[in-house]
Amino acid sequence: MHIHILGICGTFMAGVAQLARAAGHHVTGCDSGVYPPMSDQLAAAEIEVIEGYDTAQTAIDADCYVVGNAISRGNPLLEEILDRNLPFVSGPQWLAEHVLRQRWVLAVAGTHGKTTTAAMLAWILQEAGLSPGFLIGGVPLNFGVSARLPGELRKSPFFVIEADEYDTAFCDKRSKFVHYHPRTTILNNLEFDHADIFTDLAAIETQFHHFVRTLPRSGLIVANAAEASVSRVLARGCWTPVERFNDAAGWYAEGSDGDGSLHLLQAGELIGSTTWNLNGEHNRSNAVAALLAARHVGVPLTRGLQSLHGFTNVKRRLEVRGTANGVTVFDDFAHHPTAIATTIKGLRDKVGRRRILAVIEPRSNTMKLGVMKDLLPGSLREADLVFCYSAGLGWNAAETLAPLGEGLQVEDDLACLVERICAASRPEDQILVMSNGGFGGLHDKLLASLAGKPAQA
Repeated sequence: MHIHILGICGTFMAGVAQLARAAGHHVTGCDSGVYPPMSDQLAAAEIEVIEGYDTAQTAIDADCYVVGNAISRGNPLLEEILDRNLPFVSGPQWLAEHVLRQRWVLAVAGTHGKTTTAAMLAWILQEAGLSPGFLIGGVPLNFGVSARLPGELRKSPFFVIEADEYDTAFCDKRSKFVHYHPRTTILNNLEFDHADIFTDLAAIETQFHHFVRTLPRSGLIVANAAEASVSRVLARGCWTPVERFNDAAGWYAEGSDGDGSLHLLQAGELIGSTTWNLNGEHNRSNAVAALLAARHVGVPLTRGLQSLHGFTNVKRRLEVRGTANGVTVFDDFAHHPTAIATTIKGLRDKVGRRRILAVIEPRSNTMKLGVMKDLLPGSLREADLVFCYSAGLGWNAAETLAPLGEGLQVEDDLACLVERICAASRPEDQILVMSNGGFGGLHDKLLASLAGKPAQA
């Protein structure tokens, strides 16, 4: 089958492309504004990517056009496909019908932590010899790719997927995850997000309720007991066994960022311990969820803990991009106020009293709309200096972030932003860049500029 993917460079659609290619299909695609790491992965998979959405692409004569959820009515290629009545399908539906069917799907859902938790889960299964397939919204460093088919000559039944609540496609406004029909499910947390498609948290909870309604009675839901929103979802109807974590009477984790310790406990009883490379309470919580989900497919908890000792996280999760002139530059995907605060705290725990220069690009649809702008000052307070890139915003960033005082600088020109950050930096500073996009190659620009900066006495 020849499939042509519209919006192929999105994290999810690039994963679908790689899975289709690995399954033996002929895959091509198109997008605009291509940037790594997905463009690199597609090139490595020898998948042709066409820039833009010219209608001439219908001459490719694909058997099916797979439409990403970033594609809206008015897109010239989509309009041509509809006018000519060419076969098309959404990415989640194609994935469900051609990859997930008849597999044991392990889905990780929630506002925060999906990518990291899914990567942990896939790694635990891998280390247990189960050779899972996966599709993750980032690049797990242990694997080097965001998607793969199950191993062992493709006989492994297990498939880990990051289960996103964002809508499916222009023609299907249900959340993506209703297509996946998992047997093992993690419900990690729920906050208001995606203001461009959801009116409030209650609307998101309704989609999660629809998701729960698709789960089998022979399955398992691993649910965060500390999240009232998750409890409300389950109270609306649940036909699947539930195991809760972050519960003093049940499963939870303890540990220290100082020594990298991770302890798994059940009702106060120590089950096992390990050391690992991640920081923060949020990651210890993610680890418990992944361990319980892995146990559902037969991986003992102690063996799962041993696996986490070798887990090396995901690209763009406090990833060190380089050091120049004594200044370290980090990259992180954080773009929701809660994620921004959690990321800064995680870095603070890691670097102690060294200065943190937080650089944010409010790029997601929710942030551009300004729905959560009033939460940003509080989420950034732990940083020593804050730099905000304001190009394309529908709200006044300088006015909104004014409570941060003299430690704030706002700039709508990328070159000027680089200049300001470098001028303010000094040896031992930690520059934390947070965006859900490529940020115009800011990380490399900063490192190059820092390298050419005269050394300070």
